[in-house]
Amino acid sequence: MGQARIRVLVGKPGLDGHDRGAKVIARAFRDSGMEVIYSGLHQTPEQIVEAAIQEDVDVIGLSILSGSHMTVFPRVKELLKEQNAEDVLVIGGGTLPEEDINFLIRDGYVEALFTPGTSTTDIIEWIKKRLSQKEE
Repeated sequence: MGQARIRVLVGKPGLDGHDRGAKVIARAFRDSGMEVIYSGLHQTPEQIVEAAIQEDVDVIGLSILSGSHMTVFPRVKELLKEQNAEDVLVIGGGTLPEEDINFLIRDGYVEALFTPGTSTTDIIEWIKKRLSQKEE
């Protein structure tokens, strides 16, 4: 990317109250030079998309452990489409069943899903590479 900093919204949708992972990833993104907006706990897809548009982010990163991923990701993508903001990358992380990961990526509800143990460096590099591809 040029001199523009990558802007990422890190969100915790749903009722899941565990945000340690989201905070770790937010700090890693910030340490790598990204601008991070942390939406906090218990966000609805509507709140997440509204914040993403207001903040003009490049990426929405959702941390989901509560099992709501099969409804949250499709809803976020639907809301982005309604707002003509489909260029925002949607990624996620959490403890997700392999078959759900495959479905969500294959059907375009999320660009990438990172499971526990994925290094933050790998996630950051993936984001940078993907955004540079979009610019070409």
